[in-house]
Amino acid sequence: MRTIDTEACIRSMTIMASGNLDELAQVVHPQATNREAKDEPPACRGEGPAAFAATAHWLREGFADLAFEIHDVVSDGDLVAVHCTMSGRQTGPFISYNERGEVAQAMPPTGRTFAITQTHWFRMRDGLVAEHWANRDDFGMATQLGWVPPTPAFLWRMFRAKRQALRSTRRR
Repeated sequence: MRTIDTEACIRSMTIMASGNLDELAQVVHPQATNREAKDEPPACRGEGPAAFAATAHWLREGFADLAFEIHDVVSDGDLVAVHCTMSGRQTGPFISYNERGEVAQAMPPTGRTFAITQTHWFRMRDGLVAEHWANRDDFGMATQLGWVPPTPAFLWRMFRAKRQALRSTRRR
Protein backbone atom coordinates (compact mmCIF):
# COMPACT_ATOMS: atom_id res chain seq x y z
CA MET A 1 0.00 0.00 0.00
CA ARG A 2 1.43 3.34 -1.03
CA THR A 3 1.28 6.28 1.32
CA ILE A 4 2.02 9.98 1.02
CA ASP A 5 5.60 9.28 2.17
CA THR A 6 6.19 6.46 -0.31
CA GLU A 7 4.73 8.56 -3.14
CA ALA A 8 7.09 11.45 -2.22
CA CYS A 9 10.09 9.10 -2.40
CA ILE A 10 9.08 7.69 -5.77
CA ARG A 11 8.39 11.19 -7.07
CA SER A 12 11.84 12.37 -5.92
CA MET A 13 13.45 9.58 -7.94
CA THR A 14 11.31 10.35 -10.99
CA ILE A 15 12.25 14.03 -10.78
CA MET A 16 15.96 13.19 -10.44
CA ALA A 17 15.77 11.07 -13.61
CA SER A 18 13.58 13.42 -15.65
CA GLY A 19 15.50 16.59 -14.99
CA ASN A 20 12.50 18.71 -13.94
CA LEU A 21 14.47 19.81 -10.90
CA ASP A 22 12.32 22.77 -9.89
CA GLU A 23 9.88 20.21 -8.47
CA LEU A 24 12.41 18.86 -5.96
CA ALA A 25 11.46 21.54 -3.43
CA GLN A 26 8.01 19.94 -3.29
CA VAL A 27 9.41 16.58 -2.09
CA VAL A 28 12.83 17.29 -0.52
CA HIS A 29 13.16 18.88 2.92
CA PRO A 30 15.22 22.13 3.09
CA GLN A 31 17.68 20.37 5.44
CA ALA A 32 17.75 17.01 3.61
CA THR A 33 21.06 15.20 3.29
CA ASN A 34 22.24 12.61 0.81
CA ARG A 35 24.66 10.15 2.41
CA GLU A 36 25.81 9.05 -1.05
CA ALA A 37 27.19 12.53 -1.88
CA LYS A 38 30.65 11.68 -0.51
CA ASP A 39 31.71 10.45 -3.99
CA GLU A 40 29.92 13.22 -5.85
CA PRO A 41 30.84 16.80 -6.80
CA PRO A 42 31.10 19.33 -3.95
CA ALA A 43 27.76 20.98 -4.90
CA CYS A 44 26.02 17.69 -4.06
CA ARG A 45 27.31 17.67 -0.48
CA GLY A 46 25.10 20.41 0.85
CA GLU A 47 21.56 20.25 2.16
CA GLY A 48 18.13 20.49 0.64
CA PRO A 49 16.72 20.51 -2.87
CA ALA A 50 19.73 22.32 -4.39
CA ALA A 51 22.10 19.54 -3.31
CA PHE A 52 19.74 16.87 -4.63
CA ALA A 53 19.45 18.81 -7.92
CA ALA A 54 23.25 18.91 -8.12
CA THR A 55 23.28 15.10 -7.81
CA ALA A 56 20.71 14.85 -10.59
CA HIS A 57 22.80 17.12 -12.84
CA TRP A 58 25.90 15.02 -12.11
CA LEU A 59 24.12 11.78 -13.01
CA ARG A 60 22.53 13.26 -16.12
CA GLU A 61 25.89 14.62 -17.36
CA GLY A 62 27.10 11.03 -17.66
CA PHE A 63 23.91 9.16 -18.46
CA ALA A 64 21.16 9.77 -21.00
CA ASP A 65 17.79 8.03 -20.84
CA LEU A 66 18.11 7.78 -17.05
CA ALA A 67 15.17 5.93 -15.52
CA PHE A 68 14.11 4.14 -12.34
CA GLU A 69 11.73 1.19 -12.63
CA ILE A 70 10.13 0.73 -9.22
CA HIS A 71 9.67 -2.88 -8.11
CA ASP A 72 8.80 -2.68 -4.41
CA VAL A 73 8.20 0.04 -1.83
CA VAL A 74 7.92 -0.53 1.90
CA SER A 75 7.67 1.86 4.81
CA ASP A 76 7.95 1.65 8.56
CA GLY A 77 7.39 4.82 10.51
CA ASP A 78 9.53 7.56 8.96
CA LEU A 79 11.65 5.10 6.94
CA VAL A 80 10.87 4.19 3.30
CA ALA A 81 12.78 1.65 1.18
CA VAL A 82 12.46 1.54 -2.61
CA HIS A 83 13.74 -1.46 -4.58
CA CYS A 84 14.23 -0.52 -8.23
CA THR A 85 16.19 -0.93 -11.41
CA MET A 86 18.16 2.10 -12.58
CA SER A 87 18.92 2.18 -16.29
CA GLY A 88 20.47 4.53 -18.79
CA ARG A 89 23.07 4.97 -21.49
CA GLN A 90 26.51 6.46 -20.87
CA THR A 91 26.85 9.43 -23.19
CA GLY A 92 29.24 11.59 -21.17
CA PRO A 93 32.13 11.05 -18.80
CA PHE A 94 31.17 9.71 -15.38
CA ILE A 95 33.32 11.42 -12.78
CA SER A 96 33.81 10.34 -9.18
CA TYR A 97 35.25 12.56 -6.48
CA ASN A 98 37.34 12.01 -3.35
CA GLU A 99 36.55 13.14 0.20
CA ARG A 100 38.11 16.57 -0.53
CA GLY A 101 35.80 17.08 -3.51
CA GLU A 102 38.59 16.60 -6.06
CA VAL A 103 38.28 14.49 -9.21
CA ALA A 104 39.18 10.90 -8.30
CA GLN A 105 38.34 9.06 -11.53
CA ALA A 106 36.71 9.77 -14.86
CA MET A 107 35.12 7.02 -16.92
CA PRO A 108 34.89 8.12 -20.57
CA PRO A 109 31.60 7.59 -22.39
CA THR A 110 31.10 4.17 -23.93
CA GLY A 111 27.65 4.66 -25.47
CA ARG A 112 26.57 1.42 -23.80
CA THR A 113 23.41 0.89 -21.80
CA PHE A 114 23.06 -0.50 -18.30
CA ALA A 115 20.31 -1.73 -15.98
CA ILE A 116 21.16 -2.46 -12.34
CA THR A 117 19.13 -3.13 -9.24
CA GLN A 118 19.32 -0.72 -6.34
CA THR A 119 17.67 -0.15 -3.00
CA HIS A 120 17.14 3.47 -1.98
CA TRP A 121 16.43 4.33 1.63
CA PHE A 122 14.69 7.51 2.69
CA ARG A 123 14.06 9.08 6.08
CA MET A 124 11.01 11.33 5.99
CA ARG A 125 10.20 14.50 7.90
CA ASP A 126 6.97 16.48 7.50
CA GLY A 127 6.09 14.46 4.38
CA LEU A 128 9.40 15.35 2.71
CA VAL A 129 12.62 13.43 2.05
CA ALA A 130 15.00 14.36 4.88
CA GLU A 131 17.74 11.79 4.31
CA HIS A 132 18.77 9.43 1.51
CA TRP A 133 21.20 6.54 1.12
CA ALA A 134 21.38 3.60 -1.27
CA ASN A 135 22.73 0.13 -1.95
CA ARG A 136 23.80 -0.11 -5.60
CA ASP A 137 25.35 -2.67 -7.92
CA ASP A 138 28.24 -0.45 -9.02
CA PHE A 139 30.31 -3.43 -10.23
CA GLY A 140 27.41 -4.61 -12.37
CA MET A 141 27.12 -1.14 -13.89
CA ALA A 142 30.88 -0.99 -14.51
CA THR A 143 30.79 -4.38 -16.22
CA GLN A 144 27.79 -3.53 -18.39
CA LEU A 145 29.34 -0.21 -19.43
CA GLY A 146 32.65 -1.83 -20.35
CA TRP A 147 34.69 -0.14 -17.62
CA VAL A 148 35.90 -3.51 -16.31
CA PRO A 149 37.96 -5.33 -17.14
CA PRO A 150 39.70 -2.30 -18.60
CA THR A 151 41.50 -2.67 -21.89
CA PRO A 152 44.72 -0.71 -22.51
CA ALA A 153 42.78 1.55 -24.89
CA PHE A 154 40.10 2.21 -22.25
CA LEU A 155 42.78 2.99 -19.62
CA TRP A 156 44.21 5.58 -22.01
CA ARG A 157 40.73 7.05 -22.52
CA MET A 158 40.26 7.14 -18.71
CA PHE A 159 43.54 9.05 -18.34
CA ARG A 160 42.43 11.59 -20.96
CA ALA A 161 38.94 11.92 -19.44
CA LYS A 162 40.37 12.49 -15.96
CA ARG A 163 42.81 15.10 -17.27
CA GLN A 164 39.91 16.90 -18.99
CA ALA A 165 37.77 16.73 -15.83
CA LEU A 166 40.62 18.17 -13.75
CA ARG A 167 41.06 21.04 -16.22
CA SER A 168 37.33 21.65 -16.19
CA THR A 169 37.12 21.89 -12.38
CA ARG A 170 40.08 24.29 -12.23
CA ARG A 171 38.27 26.70 -14.58
CA ARG A 172 35.24 27.00 -12.28
